[in-house]
Amino acid sequence: MGRRRRTPPDRQAAGTPAPEAEGLRIDRWLWAARFFKTRGNAAEAVSGGKVHVNGRRVKPSRLVRPGDRLEIQRSGQRWVVTVRALSARRGPAEVARTLYEETPESRAAREAAREARRRERLAPARRPGGRDRRRLRELKGRAG
Repeated sequence: MGRRRRTPPDRQAAGTPAPEAEGLRIDRWLWAARFFKTRGNAAEAVSGGKVHVNGRRVKPSRLVRPGDRLEIQRSGQRWVVTVRALSARRGPAEVARTLYEETPESRAAREAAREARRRERLAPARRPGGRDRRRLRELKGRAG
């Protein structure tokens, strides 16, 4: 006996909903929306409590639907987004941005954090003197 082939979604029998009609797994959606590079990383973040749906901690198998509110924490940044569309395929960044809408408060908070990090990186108030240079050499493990 041969293997059964799966019928493509566009050729399914009438009345049979496409798999995305009920919702899409959150780990798959996060990957498709380009919040994470791999689906495994997305699943790990969801399991680790870094992603909340409508204010609740969820499992990677949780289905998301348009209108759901997601809170995503990744590498020190926090996004609050509303799901606008579902996609099981990972496409270009322009398409990925159409899958969600970030709240203005979230965008403002991320911009403020970016500005604070930029200010921390500014040059020191003065050039290092002789003592400062000796200490820097010691820290780097170099002999003077």
